[in-house]
Order: sequence, then structure tokens, then C-alpha cells
Amino acid sequence: MGSTVEVLYFEGCPGHEQVLPRVRELADAHGAELLVRPVESPEAAEQERFLGSPTIRVDGRDVDPGAAERTDYGLKCRIYRHGGTQSAFPPDAWLVAAFS
Repeated sequence: MGSTVEVLYFEGCPGHEQVLPRVRELADAHGAELLVRPVESPEAAEQERFLGSPTIRVDGRDVDPGAAERTDYGLKCRIYRHGGTQSAFPPDAWLVAAFS
């Protein structure tokens, strides 16, 4: 049985649109199902443990290695910090590692 990849987003943050082709490519290569879902309310953000847009999970685990320690859920654009840089989407290495 294949993995499930979720891309959760908040309308108005462009990061999910930029990263979606790469996530789709990795999902296809690994035979994973891809779900793209909007998060539309503060209550949904809390329930989904949504750290901002985009949030990318493989089999329920955020691709950000430090995400489990965070609780700042909400409707916002997400900033990924890695190696002294900031980006609107996670580094490719995190996406690839999430499928390993």
C-alpha cells in the first residue's frame, strides 16, 4: 500500500502553488496518493495542527523535522527555515527524506 501525501494550504499564500509540481512528482515516483486541501478557519487550523501554508505531510508526518515541537497553528503563510535561509516552501532535501 502506498503513502499518502497531503498539501494543506491557506488561500492567499502562494507557496503551495510553487511547491506542488515537485510534491506531485515525488508522490508519483513513490506511488503515493496526493491530497491537496484548503484550511479555511482558525478552528480547522487548530484541528489540523496547521502551521501555515503550505503544510506538507507524508503519512501524517510534517516534512519539517522540527514541526512536532511547534504549536503555533493558524491561518498564515508558512516560512521554512533551513541552513540559514528562509523560504515559502520546504527544501527539496526535506521532501525527498520524507519519502525515505
